Amino acid sequence: MWQEMNKPKMATEKGASRVLMLLGQLERLNEEPKVSDTDATRQITGKILHIIQTQEKTRKEVMSKGSSGMDVILSTLENTGDLQTTLNVLSILNELLTVGGGRRTGVFVSKGGTAILLQLLVSSSKDPLNEELMLHIHTLLFKVGPKDRKFGVKARLNGALNVTVNQAKHNLQNHKLLLPCLQVLRVYSGNLVNAVSLGKSGALELMFEIIGPFSKKSTTLLKVALDTLAALLKSKMNARWAVDRGYIPTLLAIYQDWHRNDTRHRHMIIRKSILGCIKNLTNIKLGRKAFIDANGMRILYNTSTECLPVRTLDPLVNTSSLIMRKCFPKNRLPLPTIKSVYQYPLPRILAGGPVAQLYSLPPGVDDVVDESDENEATEVDTENDTENEDDETGHKTQNDDIETDINKLRPRQMQSRPFDELRVYERFCLEFTQYFKDNDFQSPGSVMPPSSFDPNRHHPLIIPTTQNRRPKNIQPPRSNDSPLELDSISISKTLEGKPNPDLACSLGQLVLDGDVSVNGESGDGPQEESGDQAVIEVPDTAALLPLHDPDLYLEMVKGTRSVPAYTEVAYPDYFGHVALNLREPILERAYGVQSRTKIFQDIERLIHPSDILDRVVYDLDNQSCPILDNGESLKFNSKFESGNLRKAIQIRKFEYDLILNSDINSNHYHQWFYFEVGNMRPGVRYRFNIINCEKSNSQFNYGMQVLMYSVQEAINGSPQWVRTGSDICYYKNHFSRSSIAAGGQKGKSYFSMTFTVTFQQKDDVCYFAYHYPYTYSTLKMHLQKLSGLCTSEIYYRQDELCETLGGNSCPLLTITAMPESSSNEHISQFRSRPVVFLSSRVHPGETNSSWVMKGSLEFLMSSSPQAQSLRESYIFKIIPMLNPDGVINGNHRCSLSGEDLNRQWQNPNAELHPTIYHAKSLLQYLRATGRTPLVFCDYHGHSRKKNVFMYGCSVKETVWQTNVNTSNCDLHEDLGYRTLPKLLSQMAPAFSLSSCSFVVERSKEATARVVVWREIGVQRSYTMESTLCGCDQGKYKGLQIGTRELEEMGAQFCVGLLRLRRFTTPLELHNHNSHLLDMENDLKDPRSIPNITSPTTYVLEEDEPAFLEEVDYSAESNDENDPDFEPDLQDNRVLPDPSSDSELSRQDSLT
Repeated sequence: MWQEMNKPKMATEKGASRVLMLLGQLERLNEEPKVSDTDATRQITGKILHIIQTQEKTRKEVMSKGSSGMDVILSTLENTGDLQTTLNVLSILNELLTVGGGRRTGVFVSKGGTAILLQLLVSSSKDPLNEELMLHIHTLLFKVGPKDRKFGVKARLNGALNVTVNQAKHNLQNHKLLLPCLQVLRVYSGNLVNAVSLGKSGALELMFEIIGPFSKKSTTLLKVALDTLAALLKSKMNARWAVDRGYIPTLLAIYQDWHRNDTRHRHMIIRKSILGCIKNLTNIKLGRKAFIDANGMRILYNTSTECLPVRTLDPLVNTSSLIMRKCFPKNRLPLPTIKSVYQYPLPRILAGGPVAQLYSLPPGVDDVVDESDENEATEVDTENDTENEDDETGHKTQNDDIETDINKLRPRQMQSRPFDELRVYERFCLEFTQYFKDNDFQSPGSVMPPSSFDPNRHHPLIIPTTQNRRPKNIQPPRSNDSPLELDSISISKTLEGKPNPDLACSLGQLVLDGDVSVNGESGDGPQEESGDQAVIEVPDTAALLPLHDPDLYLEMVKGTRSVPAYTEVAYPDYFGHVALNLREPILERAYGVQSRTKIFQDIERLIHPSDILDRVVYDLDNQSCPILDNGESLKFNSKFESGNLRKAIQIRKFEYDLILNSDINSNHYHQWFYFEVGNMRPGVRYRFNIINCEKSNSQFNYGMQVLMYSVQEAINGSPQWVRTGSDICYYKNHFSRSSIAAGGQKGKSYFSMTFTVTFQQKDDVCYFAYHYPYTYSTLKMHLQKLSGLCTSEIYYRQDELCETLGGNSCPLLTITAMPESSSNEHISQFRSRPVVFLSSRVHPGETNSSWVMKGSLEFLMSSSPQAQSLRESYIFKIIPMLNPDGVINGNHRCSLSGEDLNRQWQNPNAELHPTIYHAKSLLQYLRATGRTPLVFCDYHGHSRKKNVFMYGCSVKETVWQTNVNTSNCDLHEDLGYRTLPKLLSQMAPAFSLSSCSFVVERSKEATARVVVWREIGVQRSYTMESTLCGCDQGKYKGLQIGTRELEEMGAQFCVGLLRLRRFTTPLELHNHNSHLLDMENDLKDPRSIPNITSPTTYVLEEDEPAFLEEVDYSAESNDENDPDFEPDLQDNRVLPDPSSDSELSRQDSLT
């Protein structure tokens, strides 16, 4: 049968080499086999072997392209019954496959050689043992097996597994044959089904007979046995068998012996193999328990500590670290509940929603940790060692999340509400109906709403907050105290004063209430002991911060409603922030910070529990938590606007575990932090660990630093947030995350973000934040200051879009240029301007979006010619903060409803999502009146990518990422959505076009970008994402982003809109579209379609290079539920772009 399928015809050209002639003779003998031909076959194969052994070039001739030499050799091996001929052929194959690498082996496999060898192995086992034959067969199988993806299945189906095991058992002292047998067993075991079968056949006992204490003999054999054992132990059944028989203490003793005796580290590879066996045994719960009982933590900790000084032993340190972290007992997060400390009663709770699930738990249910938290199925090693597995898990080349329904992709403009209901929004569009009088052009066109300050709804304020001691003669504010009046504060502004070194401390003792008068005298209230009024020295930053005023900020704070009813103000918000002039490079992390330093310090908690203080120094859950004043502990506080720190625990003298508060009416979203620290010692390295992070990775692993604000530095003339911290890393910790918090998944862990800081000032008060804070009160202050910039050329109106759930105003701004005159022509031109709709800060933790918005607003209100041209080109509708309540209360992602507002745009609820409901209604009104915005852009921040980029919506680019067959008419689409991103990439140094994506996913169908595109009909509907970290391209490559760069991005966005206007005038739009048609044909070329380099565009592979050290990011966390992880198309640059036409060459005059 084999002969008929493979009828090789040998070349008979003149001058053919001798080996080819011999192969021709052998072929003819194979075609007509006779008993009398056995001797001839034996002689020919012997001659071929001699020639191949002595003349290397003949190997190339046999294996050359077009040669059928391999077919002839395999045919002979399959059909011969002569032992010597078989040995000759096996030797020939061994020579051929020894040199030439994978290509020759691949030819052998493709010709069916693996099956022939396995059949020969099984048939030979039935005859009296021939050691040489078995040696040759196993040697070849070891060479071939790793190259044959179906090797494990073939071996099992041919019955070869037991043959090799039995050969190994009977040759324990014959190392010459035992070694290839073990090598083949190692390849067999790569298939888990085979591993189970081999375990039942006694392979595990066999391996434990071979391995043993330190010995300089047979190290190669020992290494292969250990690798085979490690492969066998990947089977949980085998692992249980080994644990039940007490082999974990045995392996630990063997490892200690090798560690103790291998003083010159010549056998590190054997030590690592022993650890590999232990690692696989600890993949099961039973193994982890046995490891702990055998004192494994202390053994590996001690041996690893001794290895730390030797860099070449890092593989041992890293593997030991992985085992210890895996076996570290899961700890309960030290909280009474994972729900937020603060709760807000909602007017209604939607059935089936997240809040309903949150509060539907039966009484007494522990939501912090599961009853049986260790889940064997999920707690497996995260490394991928499944080489030679037969179960091929094909990688998806497309994203299941991408929308494939063409009908759903097509924008559909629906009149979801009767126009009579929408007519109420006419009051936000007065510019379209307003009649201007001549005197309107002589005074600023600013319209401000009535002041939202209500003296009956605020509390007395305390500035600042860290120091809890108060002067004896100042009483704490009482609930019935009269409201604070602004004139009760005396402020001294000095630019370069020399403040008292204890000023920060004394400020911490200052309570501002109604009893302190302006001139320092008091009425009936108590006085300072000295009789003098305390004075707050504030740096005079008016020249640098024209939009900041501490007095005005305090007034704004009084009108801000918070759930905790904050009475304190943070220094940075009060003093203000001046952008740094110096560049802050992305941090290069020192080698070994995670695997060699942080992890081992964490493991020491279990090894040396007596060294752990475990002292609670700050706790929002326990308002009566005593404030330690022993001089040995830091003092923490977060009871101010946008603050977030729930608990601080002193672990060691200079180390603290920090726990963040969940979003209100939620039990997760732990990312944003903003807190205050005092009572520090200068020159001491303090370590801070935020231990309840949830995302599986972070830009903190790629050079991002935390932000710190020093009050002493601010008083000395540098009121600035600066990037700080060393030894920063982000990794999975040993605190258990309950299935309630993890969306039903068991066995999950939290992640730690850890950083080290050395304070420079004595008696300082410092603040730490995830990103540059921007509070709601800051926004109100900025808007009031901006209104003061209004001139007679600017039309500026501020309305209250709605009141939030928490009772705060959501401002809506209208900005454009005043008409040139009150003539009908000028009024008509004024009203015909296209609308641009901007929004920001729907996610409270994305403070960078507010700084970008600040840049846009300042540019729009500036007096530059470009700003005036922009105002004359558009009417801007701007909602600078869509989620004031979340911002005020220190949330990261949600509003008081406990929901992500950027997932509510499809069907917002007027009671629960008022800002989204009214923003969408305003957009519907604009569309109903024929004023659909030309551009809609929602400003966001991105926590895991660098640069600034955009997400848009395109039917074509979405369909191209799927296998949906559509006609060209189905995909007819104006490519103008790409113009603005292209313009920004040419102008804004932080903007990256290659990071932009225009794919529409099902999971994003309720976001602002998709709903405004699909339902309102705005083709240029975008999300603009700004990095929280920095840039890896352009002018700012290698630098962390600051407020200066963010505000610059906001201004550049405005300039981009000005340039976009050139493409949207009727004449130029007509010319522009002719180029779009050409590009459309180019885009139909499949070669120009961007490639998706990750399994999906929603769950990305990290866009960062790997570290030199092994970093366990623990990919067990499923990022598909990560709401801000947008798609990334890696090569969008290959797509032609609308702005590539000649029109762009004439617009550079505006740069």
